This record gives sequence, structure tokens and C-alpha cells, in this order.
Amino acid sequence: MAGSLKDSFETDLLELIFENTDCANIGDGTGLRGSSTAGNFYVALYTVAPTDSAQGTEADYTSYARQAIARSGVGFDITTNNLSNASAVTFPECTGGTNTIVAFGICEADVEDVDDGIIWGDIDDPAGGLAVSTGITPEFAANVLDVNID
Repeated sequence: MAGSLKDSFETDLLELIFENTDCANIGDGTGLRGSSTAGNFYVALYTVAPTDSAQGTEADYTSYARQAIARSGVGFDITTNNLSNASAVTFPECTGGTNTIVAFGICEADVEDVDDGIIWGDIDDPAGGLAVSTGITPEFAANVLDVNID
């Protein structure tokens, strides 16, 4: 036999993890509680996509840094069982080197750490990736980093 989570519970879990919203009716009357301090997640760019079991290769152009997203409804939009960035995510302008960005990740830490990625996804780009070189500022508009759990 195989099972699946209900869409409403998938949404509740996403809201707990990414928006720090309590998940009611689990366990005792208080449910699963959000953190007292919500904190941030960090968006990373990858030149080799992560997988469910491998870290991938993170971007390394000069001035690259992961970008913080607040762990709240201001940082993330959640609809049904779908998660996306609530506002634009803008990375530092490339000041040297080149990268072809093929994937993004939502990570726990602001610097690369072994297996700190939570969610990853491919970049939809007809050219095979987002070319980054000197003077290019990678940016993703609101609701472009889109992840569906099922």
C-alpha cells in the first residue's frame, strides 16, 4: 500500500516551516508551534544542480553571496501545497568570474555548509542556464522560485 499527505496538511507543513505559522490540531491542543524567533532562510545559486541526496556545486563568481528571505508571510507565499518567494530576490552584481546558473536552493545557513539545503529547483531558462559575468546582477522576480510538494 502507498499513502500520500493531504494537500491541506502539505500546506500546513509549508506554513510551519517557511512562514513560522503554528500547525493546529497535531498532538495536544497547541499543535506544532512555530519558533519564538523566526529567523531567515537563504537562497543559493548553483552551477551544478543539487539532488535529493547530493549538495550540488554552488556559484562562485566574485561578490556572490546567498540572499536572506524572512521566515514569514513577508518572505514566502504559500498557496495550496505550493511555495514561492513573496518578493524579488536580488544577488550581488558579479565583479569577476563567470558562472552559468542552472538551479537554486533554499538553505538553512548564509554560507555553504554540507547538506544545509532544504529545497532545490531547476532554473527555467531556454538558453540552458542563467549566464553570469562581470556587470550582471542575478535577480528572480516575486513568485518565480516556485516549488510544489506532493
